[in-house]
Order: sequence, then structure tokens, then C-alpha cells
Amino acid sequence: MTAIDPTPRVELLVRAGCHLCEAARQTVEKVTGSLGLGWTELDVDADPALLARYSEEIPVLLIDGVQRDFWVIDPLRLRALLVG
Repeated sequence: MTAIDPTPRVELLVRAGCHLCEAARQTVEKVTGSLGLGWTELDVDADPALLARYSEEIPVLLIDGVQRDFWVIDPLRLRALLVG
């Protein structure tokens, strides 16, 4: 039997020169850090598929591959999503 990892996979899609992305980074870092979780940052301009899908919504927050927020990341909503 394979164990299932209950740790949420948090990904923030960003692009260089995006002021909303900087604010989103700070929010994600603060919330995930307070919960002892890690997160990953992905540059949409480096991935044609991500660019095609999310270009107009940057920054985008994905949790376990599902889009949960974009433009402005709400810290209370993010915490609620991560603690279940």
C-alpha cells in the first residue's frame, strides 16, 4: 500500500517585474512559513503552457494543482485552504 502525502503542494505563478507578484510572494511566504510548509515559485514566461493559460491572471496561487486565487492573495483565505 502506498502512503499518501497529506502536505499540500503550494505553487505561486509569477513573472519578472510584476508588483502584485512581490506582494503575493510575501503573503505566501508568511502564511506557509507560519504553518511549517514549503512552496514553489514558477515563472509563467518560462513555460508556454502556463503562459497560455494564466498570462492575464498573474500572480496565480495553485494548491495541489487547483487555482485558488489570483492577482491578490488573501492571507486568511490561504491559511484556511491550507489547514483544511
